[in-house]
Amino acid sequence: MNAQGRVSKSAVLILALVLSFSSPAAATQQKSKKNEKLSQGTPVLWQEPTDITERNLLLGPGGAAMQPDLSRVTFIEEEKGGYSKKYRVRDAAGMVWVAKLGKEAQSETAATRLVWAAGYLTDISYLVPRLKIEGKGTFENVRLEARPEDVLRLGEWKWDRNPFSGTRELQGLKVLMALLENWDLKDANNRILMVRGAGGNQLRYIISDLGATFGKTGGQGSPIAMLRSIKGSRNEPADFAEDKFIEKVEGGLVSLHYSGKNSGMMRGIKVEDARWLGTLLSRLSDRQIQDAFRAANYKPEEVRLLSEAVRSRIMKLVQLP
Repeated sequence: MNAQGRVSKSAVLILALVLSFSSPAAATQQKSKKNEKLSQGTPVLWQEPTDITERNLLLGPGGAAMQPDLSRVTFIEEEKGGYSKKYRVRDAAGMVWVAKLGKEAQSETAATRLVWAAGYLTDISYLVPRLKIEGKGTFENVRLEARPEDVLRLGEWKWDRNPFSGTRELQGLKVLMALLENWDLKDANNRILMVRGAGGNQLRYIISDLGATFGKTGGQGSPIAMLRSIKGSRNEPADFAEDKFIEKVEGGLVSLHYSGKNSGMMRGIKVEDARWLGTLLSRLSDRQIQDAFRAANYKPEEVRLLSEAVRSRIMKLVQLP
């Protein structure tokens, strides 16, 4: 081969190498620009629940229309991360769901309904008492969380930096998390959902993992337990019913009995913001609150214990001085 041929061949190789490195980078850049464009929209955390007294907490935010077709549920893949085992599955109607197994399934189902009842945006979920997943087996108390094709799941949002900082609605959400004893308030459990609409894109700020609820927050109990990283119990009705909710009221601020993750954000909550949430939730009937726990397949005695504890906490907020 002459010198010209060798140079030509080298040039081709160099060009191929450049393209092999630049193409993925270009693709990543294009994808980033596309996501940036898609993520433009109106941020929404809360919408006034004008129908709060009529909301069906047995069916939750998805209502009857979104219920999964359980005549056949097939396994797609395992979902990584988090405390609970999760599988991505498809129901007989072709709808995709994330199936959560284990202890958090019940508590998350009930918590989602109470958060939605207060007007905060949530995922759509249902609890199935017994579910057969082809390719995996049959499981008890499985939470199915919808993954609609028209909803884009973007990144996480941060408690200390978001479009709602300082608002009554964000402060109310913090109080609600303490009411539910959600001790796992890390940013990684928050998501932004982009929903396209006739009036433009809506960016829904939600708490995507509400499993660490209806127990008690960490930093309590034996000295050994307090030395561990901040944790708490989950889905323990007796713990929830026995735990304290409000420490004191002083200088127009309410001090909540909370020692979970991100506990610092519970400081500086105004009495009027906490009372606002309590007044809102007080419009729920006993039947509605009970339905949130019935939807999660709690036993009758657990439904009574949990619903009475929730009602008691709501009234403590309403009666704040």
